Amino acid sequence: MTTIDQFVTAVIASPSQYTALDRIYVTNRVLALVGEGPVLTATDDQLTSLTAALVQTAVQNKLIAADQSARDILADQLMDLVTPLPSVVNQNFWDKYQTSPKAATDYFYQLSQANDYIKTSAIAKNVVFPAQTDFGELEITINLSKPEKDPKAIAAARNQPENGYPLCQLCLENEGYLGRLGYPARSNHRVIRFTLAGDTWGFQYSPYAYFNEHSIFLDRVHRPMVINRQTFSNLLAIVTQFPHYFVGSNADLPIVGGSMLSHEHYQGGRHDFPMMKAPIDRPIDLGLANVEAGIVKWPMSTIRLTSSDQTALLDAATKIHEVWKNYSDETVDVRAYTGTTRHHTTTPIARKVGDQYILDLVLRDNQTSAAYPDGIFHPHQTVQHIKKENIGLIEVMGRAILPARLKTELQEVAKYLLDRHNQMVPMHQPWADALKAKYTFTAANVTTILDREVGQVFAEVLANAGVFKWDDAGKAAFDRFVTAVRASN
Repeated sequence: MTTIDQFVTAVIASPSQYTALDRIYVTNRVLALVGEGPVLTATDDQLTSLTAALVQTAVQNKLIAADQSARDILADQLMDLVTPLPSVVNQNFWDKYQTSPKAATDYFYQLSQANDYIKTSAIAKNVVFPAQTDFGELEITINLSKPEKDPKAIAAARNQPENGYPLCQLCLENEGYLGRLGYPARSNHRVIRFTLAGDTWGFQYSPYAYFNEHSIFLDRVHRPMVINRQTFSNLLAIVTQFPHYFVGSNADLPIVGGSMLSHEHYQGGRHDFPMMKAPIDRPIDLGLANVEAGIVKWPMSTIRLTSSDQTALLDAATKIHEVWKNYSDETVDVRAYTGTTRHHTTTPIARKVGDQYILDLVLRDNQTSAAYPDGIFHPHQTVQHIKKENIGLIEVMGRAILPARLKTELQEVAKYLLDRHNQMVPMHQPWADALKAKYTFTAANVTTILDREVGQVFAEVLANAGVFKWDDAGKAAFDRFVTAVRASN
């Protein structure tokens, strides 16, 4: 049996629309994609291995270029054959939802893995380890899953005409999109439609998931992100509909926001982040009935609201957010505006435990200064050898998404700490020297110590991003803000 025969058998056995009667038709569809020359043998009978062999067959037959973009486009076209139509996926999802929300998401998640939309083999390459800190156990990941961009493909993409379709990678128009140089293939992509506040929204999974069942909830309309009362209402509506998931929104300002501020969307999934496990440091009185409130023992300044009353929770969250947008405290470098430029917003995260809704509001400030040109409440230069990118929703909650460069860079740091020949990047020198002075390193302990110290740096990164620090001045300043919120009644 050839690789094509094996692949066609897998297509017919999949939950796609094809049956045994369609074997010749599907075979010809595959031949049209990979060519009619000799077919390479797959390494095993797994669907991803069969697809890889067929993609290489197409390269060998000169039907596609050998670059990564062309390979990805073809791979997703082949995987589209094992994927039901969007209408069928949506029908199956909502049929299973009648049994339970979890049954529906289990179906969709498993489908998205089976058709390789979620790149499970690539995600498995990520380096993940825990790190104990003063704020509990943080989660450290070095992101190796996304393939490196080919410089030739980048150059070629620059010469491609901009067609403005889809408008961005979060638009619903990506469903089934072929892809092009510089823009990802999405032939096997499916999106669940649902209604949120009377509008159509989409629910999908992240191809390069940063945590378990990493989900994206996206507006049908391409419009900028915003944080307001409607945002909080939307988050509570989503966890009502999917109570086994958390959902949160990146902030809506540069520096403290996510990488996609042009399209309204939220992220969620099934994962207990470190921040969710963090205790209340001290309760606070907001002067509102039916809502418990407290300051979370967390490096980023977080107020936790808990209630079974959604309206009361929305009132509390809106009050905090609106007061914070206009709140300044020069004694701790907190300024709401520079001229007419707003600096304050929040990062909200919602979840449901029993009949209780929990809404964490993280206070954000995106000011810059001469001393901190990247951001006063952003990773400072002393920690940028580990992390210099924006602190978005996932990292706010205590899971570090560190750049791929660190895998090899930390190996060289380890060699330096063991006094071996190394090619350590100079920016790690001050940190490595401080570690040398602190520990006696051996081949047996160097990795354990380095992992722990990377976690300490990430804790410092989060502390840099916290607007009210965990010193006496910061605690007093946080209390003054709470007083201002209560006074706004």
